[in-house]
Amino acid sequence: MALPEAETLCYAVPRLAEPGFLPLEKAVYGAAFSEMDALIFVGAAGIAVREIAPYVRDKRTDPAVLGLDERANFVIPLLSGHIGGANALARRLAAALGATAVVTTATDVNGKFSVDTWAAEHGCAISDMGGAKQISAEILEHSVPVCSDFPIQGPLPDGLVLGESGELGIYVGYRCSAPFMHTLRLVPRVLRVGIGCRRGISREAVEEAIGKVFAENRLDPAAILGVFSIDLKEHEPGLLAACAAHGWPAHFYSASQLQAVPGEFTGSDFVRAVTGVENVCERAAFLDAERLLVKKTACDGVTVAVAAEHWEADFG
Repeated sequence: MALPEAETLCYAVPRLAEPGFLPLEKAVYGAAFSEMDALIFVGAAGIAVREIAPYVRDKRTDPAVLGLDERANFVIPLLSGHIGGANALARRLAAALGATAVVTTATDVNGKFSVDTWAAEHGCAISDMGGAKQISAEILEHSVPVCSDFPIQGPLPDGLVLGESGELGIYVGYRCSAPFMHTLRLVPRVLRVGIGCRRGISREAVEEAIGKVFAENRLDPAAILGVFSIDLKEHEPGLLAACAAHGWPAHFYSASQLQAVPGEFTGSDFVRAVTGVENVCERAAFLDAERLLVKKTACDGVTVAVAAEHWEADFG
């Protein structure tokens, strides 16, 4: 079976070597564990468990690990069934091979909503892995309320009900909101941070400005999709260093692209004289966005604006 979107490497012990397979040596396990999205062992599950054991660290970052018996009867997700996608991959492999996927995670076995699987599939950050574990345990016994900053599409899966209060619940949004006594936040990356800055700005100044704006407006930094500015700033060391340090993709637009963004923005003759457009941060943030959440805010040589892209909480 081929997974056309995947880059695959195949390894075999010497007695099973054949063209297209690389030598399976001890060093392969650690390298593959840190570099690949999924590892599929063909053989006894116990062998796979022993080989990966030294490298297991965190369910948020560990790759999917699966075992497949040599007659292709069973596909067993061994690690990262939800966030890493091992359960979903096991089902794909089983369907292609005519095998049985042996999925053992409790929410899957009981047909309940899996919060970490949904978050991974929809590109959401999870505010607290301990909270996710608590939600998963609660869903097995009782329905858990969920509320969202976004339109909810599709019927809610088994284990969820709409609600905005209670002891324990799920909030889907980009704000630092806690509507429940114990709130698990699922944070989609939808916030566009528009930046303008003076030449030679430091990394620290950019970080402090963004942090200040997000704190004052109770926005969750985990929701940052990227940083957006004018192409005059695409080689600004401090701006690029801040983006690199936090893993924020940086995008730059020409003055004509920014000028074409419809709407009313906070204008500055000085900014127009320097850049060719009267406002950089608001226009850069709002390009391709749905709502401008924070208008131009000046912070020690940096201007910041924040806009939200369209997104829907799809449970269908």
